[in-house]
Amino acid sequence: MEYVPGVCNIGGEEIRYRRNFGWFSLALTVVLFLLMMTTGIGRWWRLTLFLPATMSAYGFIQARSKFCAGFAQRGLFNFGPLGGTSKVEDEEYRSKDRRKGLQITAYSWTVGAAVALVSLLA
Repeated sequence: MEYVPGVCNIGGEEIRYRRNFGWFSLALTVVLFLLMMTTGIGRWWRLTLFLPATMSAYGFIQARSKFCAGFAQRGLFNFGPLGGTSKVEDEEYRSKDRRKGLQITAYSWTVGAAVALVSLLA
């Protein structure tokens, strides 16, 4: 795998990290939803599921697309060990990355909003 502007900016370790984050956030979303349903907390509190659901989508979408939105905004990429980064020097490449990062963020927010709204109907 190698860096491709607007297409791929993370390698195996970073992908695994994001997938695991997606699973953790999904589990948190489910647990919170079940707690809200069993404790009788006010229905409108279910809208707070937006945050963990968005974070779950963020993790899964980034893992699936092999692209980190946060790295894109900072002009970075990483195909080595977790935590290491390299800088994207070319401004055109950085622009493509930022566009892709914003797209991932928008998709994640959409999923989070949908989960929160659907939880109101449960």
